Amino acid sequence: MSATTYMRRCLELAEIAALAGDTAVGALIVRGDAVVGEGVERTRATRDPSAHAEVEAIRQACQHLDTLDLRGCSLYSTVEPCVLCGYAIRRTGIAHVIYGVPAGQAGACTSSYAILADRDLEGWPEIPEVTAGVLADECLAALRRTKP
Repeated sequence: MSATTYMRRCLELAEIAALAGDTAVGALIVRGDAVVGEGVERTRATRDPSAHAEVEAIRQACQHLDTLDLRGCSLYSTVEPCVLCGYAIRRTGIAHVIYGVPAGQAGACTSSYAILADRDLEGWPEIPEVTAGVLADECLAALRRTKP
């Protein structure tokens, strides 16, 4: 499958989050051609500040695969993962991160806290390959529909 196909599924998940009153973010974990985890932003719904779509997808993938080792997996998200999500991505060894729009000040790729690009973390899995801008206009439109 293509990156745009997976990102379209992330956009469907983002819509679910928005309809539930949360920030419109959706995420997937893919191994080979199989989706092994899906996540919907649920921080407001659960009153859990760690219930980001990416973390939810990582949790589901780890449960599904019965491992904390997600090397060889790709993470797709409508928004650049934040530093919190970046920590989980790095610790599980996800190989490729694909996102739609940048997150700004807290982005794990583009901010001054770019944990996904930090080569100085000794003993950590390799930094993932990062692809930005997949369906960026659609991802930004989804975010803008989020209610404050």
